[in-house]
Amino acid sequence: MAYWHLYYHIVWATKERIPLISTSIEEKLYKYIIDKSKALKCKIHIINGMPDHVHLIVSIPPTITISEYVRKIKASSSNFIGKNYNNSFYWQDGYGIFSVGVQNFPIAINYVKNQKQHHQNKTTITELEKFSP
Repeated sequence: MAYWHLYYHIVWATKERIPLISTSIEEKLYKYIIDKSKALKCKIHIINGMPDHVHLIVSIPPTITISEYVRKIKASSSNFIGKNYNNSFYWQDGYGIFSVGVQNFPIAINYVKNQKQHHQNKTTITELEKFSP
């Protein structure tokens, strides 16, 4: 068995950046993404976002590619929300990904944890918020 210790900060948006992640579905969406990640043997360290995008810090084992992970999570979560809560829910193509070193892990966790405050206070990190075509 391989030893691995990888952290990724991944961000993606709703179709056309429409604010489709309402407070009523946010918790259900995040729980679904966490559960689906576990099924793929990936670990979500934190997930949070805004009505038009989501940020997560995740560890993805070397048995699955990053693009495969994102594709599976986006497709299945879009389908889950679309069937159960909002049939107009879709993710935009593309995503942003950043590797996170062990030293910067707490900083990345804090940034994702405080997404709403960062957007409200206009203290977002521009590079982390530009994530799709």
